[in-house]
Amino acid sequence: MNAPRHHDVVIVGGGNAGISLAAKLRRMGCRDVAVVEPKKTHHYRPLLSFVGGGMATIDDLTRPQEKCMPEGCTWYADEATAIDPDRSVVTLADGRQLHYNDVAVCPGSRIDWDAVTGAEEAVNTPTAATNYLPDMAEKTWTMLSSLTSGRAVFVISDRHVPCAPVGLKPLFMAADHWRRSGTLGDIDIELLVEGGRLVNHDEADRELRAAADSYGVRVRTRATVEAVFAVSRTLRVRTPEGTDELTYDVLYLAPAHRAPDWIADSQLSTEESGGFVTVDPRTLRHVTHPRVWALGDVATVGTLPSGGALRKQVPVVAHNIAAQRAGRNLRHYDGYSVAPVTTSRRELLLAEFDRDGQPQPSVSTPDLARPRRSTFVFDRYLEPQIYWHRLLKGHVS
Repeated sequence: MNAPRHHDVVIVGGGNAGISLAAKLRRMGCRDVAVVEPKKTHHYRPLLSFVGGGMATIDDLTRPQEKCMPEGCTWYADEATAIDPDRSVVTLADGRQLHYNDVAVCPGSRIDWDAVTGAEEAVNTPTAATNYLPDMAEKTWTMLSSLTSGRAVFVISDRHVPCAPVGLKPLFMAADHWRRSGTLGDIDIELLVEGGRLVNHDEADRELRAAADSYGVRVRTRATVEAVFAVSRTLRVRTPEGTDELTYDVLYLAPAHRAPDWIADSQLSTEESGGFVTVDPRTLRHVTHPRVWALGDVATVGTLPSGGALRKQVPVVAHNIAAQRAGRNLRHYDGYSVAPVTTSRRELLLAEFDRDGQPQPSVSTPDLARPRRSTFVFDRYLEPQIYWHRLLKGHVS
């Protein structure tokens, strides 16, 4: 076997976190950054919920990965299969090995179809879908918009779902569509939320519940879907009151996620972390391997995973890699996250909070936790441009 090729910093994952971090490191003067990412297409994933709500297309959120890769970075278009922190080596699927001084782990998470019996089979039928998969997002809107009567069931898991409250966007955009088309009165809408709240922010939670009530949505929290029976279009649901069955005509899933198997089986995770990378949630440094860092959906940072959270995590990791080498103090990530949720096809609220659920508004006025037309326009139209032209260029601080 050939000797591992050496890079100063290896980044495992070329999504939002990986590309933003690579660009940030390059801007800070790091000359040798490698990115490991097998996908040839880059997706701006926050727009998937708008695709599921019929207000965006896959083309709106898709770019060639090579166009997103920061200038001067080495791109390995392959999948990582192992990290040996004792040898400081990343192994790729084709057998190549990369030696590093520091490694940042951010390959994201994967849908955990095993979490709910029958869920994967169901989404392969015409009456169930999820916009958490790019190739199924447009099907989601086709399914929802074609319903004119019956029962629509929306299921939001709280098991590591990337920005789980955003799963409410297709619900509210569909409900607004049904109201505008005059069919809302003929559709029973059920919302099953596995957690105890719609979002971990008091004011935003009240606003979303009020919006749900205005559409006649029946909201059930602490409701866990245990199984989906696609043939009979039935769910088995467990709540604190017991277990019952619920039929559906269309079913939307914001499904449970898990870490990539190779991470769950590695030294980077523990039983307590549920297979995710165990880091100090403040510094984002691994708890036992100081040259290993992790951020994004795969890291145990104790807050809602979201793109907004990455804007705070990326500069912390970039700073801390350099600071640790120079013997300087490390920066801390306070757990900031944000959930942008539409309440109609024209208004949206921003719930901003830390890992303790305390509000962390980015501006003092106006109150962005209340639905507004301006925040809808920002989230749908301006935010993607900021992503492509600023964040992926390393302009995060």
